[in-house]
Amino acid sequence: MGMLDGKTALVTGAGRGIGRGIAIALAAAGARVVVNDLGASLAGDGVERGPADQVVGEIRTRGGTALPNYGSVADSEQGPAMVQQVIEAWGRIDILVNVAGILRDRMIFNMSEAEWDVVIAVHLKGTFNTTRAAAIAMRQQQGGRIISMSSVSALGSPGQPNYAAAKAGIIGLTWSTANAMAKYGVTANAILPSGATRMIDSTPRGQKVFAETGKWPSEMAAGTERDPDNVAPLVVYLASDAAAGVNGQVFHSFGYGYTLLAQPQAVRRLVADRRLAPEELATLFPGTLGTDLKLPPGTDFGRTLHERPPAEWKDLGGDSRFWQSPWEER
Repeated sequence: MGMLDGKTALVTGAGRGIGRGIAIALAAAGARVVVNDLGASLAGDGVERGPADQVVGEIRTRGGTALPNYGSVADSEQGPAMVQQVIEAWGRIDILVNVAGILRDRMIFNMSEAEWDVVIAVHLKGTFNTTRAAAIAMRQQQGGRIISMSSVSALGSPGQPNYAAAKAGIIGLTWSTANAMAKYGVTANAILPSGATRMIDSTPRGQKVFAETGKWPSEMAAGTERDPDNVAPLVVYLASDAAAGVNGQVFHSFGYGYTLLAQPQAVRRLVADRRLAPEELATLFPGTLGTDLKLPPGTDFGRTLHERPPAEWKDLGGDSRFWQSPWEER
């Protein structure tokens, strides 16, 4: 018996990479899945039915149930129509996984308005389009799971102001949705996924790997810590009834493990019994709020946790272990 037997799902951007692995894993756990993929290039150009059809074929070959969808999440009619397709096919929608995305990388000083708009449209508006439609149905049926892909780029990737802003926006949208939908039995969580996908192939680092080895990072990732399919087990869990109490959380999927991010918390406060003058702030700030300020973490977030002192790690048996921050607020 699968963890998701009887459940229905929509996975956007499921024709390749992380989305493909998630769709296949949901189906393997018993869910019936609408596999959405526009079939566009990384830049969002073009349309091709092949990616969605191929994943649907893989799921059906393995004995699962799936239907293709070729719409654009950025379109205010096509996005909700994907959700409606699930409902019309199987009577309800239990799971929404937002993965669809594109890249238009530039530094902030040479990014065009068009490059900004299209990335925001696909990632942030696209997540809104499907989430709003799913929330309407899930509120009526009193239950559901919404899982959206954000990115470590939201933490300060310098060459991706559009992508970073959209992915940070998805976290805010997730928190808002979690608070709004909790009383209806609906959870909303976000994941910062990692893995060697065609997005990694397109970067200078990916091109360097190809030049040195003759293979793209995505080709070399299967079965390794860089395999994008490593994200899928966390999605299956969050989509299940077992995760009913997990809501409004943000996770980082990296390698063979998962990291829970801290919720925003106050760490310092400077206050007086009256309005402070700018000159007073200039005097007080350096020794209070301004002491040892840290830069945004950027895309290297979470990659050095294995270097934490052994005493902070707990052996869970087998080959599993658990780290908990010694400064986590209790």
